[in-house]
Amino acid sequence: MRPSSDARRLARHALALATMATFAACAKIEAPPGGPPDTAPPRLIGTYPESLVALPGFDGEVEFRFDEVVSEGSAPGNANGTGDLQRLILLSPTTRAADVSWKRARIAVRPGEGWQPNRTYRIELLPGVMDLRNNRATSARKVITFTTGGPLPADTLRGKVIDWTTGQPVPRALVEAVLQPDSLPYRIGADSAGNFIGAPLPAGTYLVFGSVDQNSNGRREPREAYDSLAATGNGPALTLWTFPHDTTPPRLQQATVRDSVTVELQFSQPLSPSQRIDTGLVTVRHLPDSAAVPLASLATQRVYDSLRQAVRPDSLSPAAPPPGRPPAVSPASDSTPGRPTLSDRLILVLAAPMDTAGQYLVLVDSIRNVTGISGSTRGVFAAPRPVERPSRPDSLGVDSLPRDSVRPDSVRADSVPE
Repeated sequence: MRPSSDARRLARHALALATMATFAACAKIEAPPGGPPDTAPPRLIGTYPESLVALPGFDGEVEFRFDEVVSEGSAPGNANGTGDLQRLILLSPTTRAADVSWKRARIAVRPGEGWQPNRTYRIELLPGVMDLRNNRATSARKVITFTTGGPLPADTLRGKVIDWTTGQPVPRALVEAVLQPDSLPYRIGADSAGNFIGAPLPAGTYLVFGSVDQNSNGRREPREAYDSLAATGNGPALTLWTFPHDTTPPRLQQATVRDSVTVELQFSQPLSPSQRIDTGLVTVRHLPDSAAVPLASLATQRVYDSLRQAVRPDSLSPAAPPPGRPPAVSPASDSTPGRPTLSDRLILVLAAPMDTAGQYLVLVDSIRNVTGISGSTRGVFAAPRPVERPSRPDSLGVDSLPRDSVRPDSVRADSVPE
């Protein structure tokens, strides 16, 4: 016998009530929507322990405490120190990555090898902590300093880190102050303008390194540009000029013809600013007969530009040099106040225009890089090809003289075997 329509209606109603009751039991009570969005970054409200205290036998965790739950990030901590939270912590002195753990509204830190007795510890929280809405704290930083025995630190190291190649400050540079003779490294984070202050630090003599932390792991690595200076606490401000410390000599990467007498030589690394740059470093031979080609000058780009500008004649001057003659370039200063300029390029000027049908071999001897490693290298370049241009009669009906018009060409230096 089929159930009546009323029975079926009552059964559906009962099922709907049961379903609603189930959802009600599992529902989460939340604040009504419609309020203003939270755009404030997490705010640091306290630390444990307090800074500048002596804690012999300390065996706990250092904590940074916030006013809300912070983001754990997507990359966990690891031995390389590249976890999201690990990148925000500089723990010193240690040569290992810090153990950094997320505890909702707290970030807890301890050294991988444990706290050692009779040491001064420095834990710096860098800007970048985010909340669960991705609001990032971009300016605040905090340093906790305490000892596990011994006197409290009182010295300060301060200074600036500059990229020697560009002459610009290195934002967020990594600074390591290595206490001598114990070789204990204290790591300090520079700000967005390359400035750093390490305080307080134990009294003593330091070897201070400033480096470009390309992978943001808080470690100075062999391929990263750096500079170092010896310093003592509470001394004058330091200026660290970072540069790559190559262990191989410079190699000629490319020779580019600019015009009928000018060739740009580009090397694989910056050259030593203390090396005398003149034509004695270079030999050019015309191929295939290998006849020597007379040279007018060799200079860095900066010197070449400044001297060419200085001797550039006015268009109406009767002293203008004849067409095709290269500008005379003599040795000149290639430096900025306080530091010579780094360059990986030299400008070679020939004494006469090239043979438009020829190729040339350039030999560079005993060229030295910034770290003092020197070697010889070679490359080839082709003469510029003339560009055909129709004559244009001037206002008097006389054809103008043909111009020295060429098309720059370049040949990669590594196309010729050493």
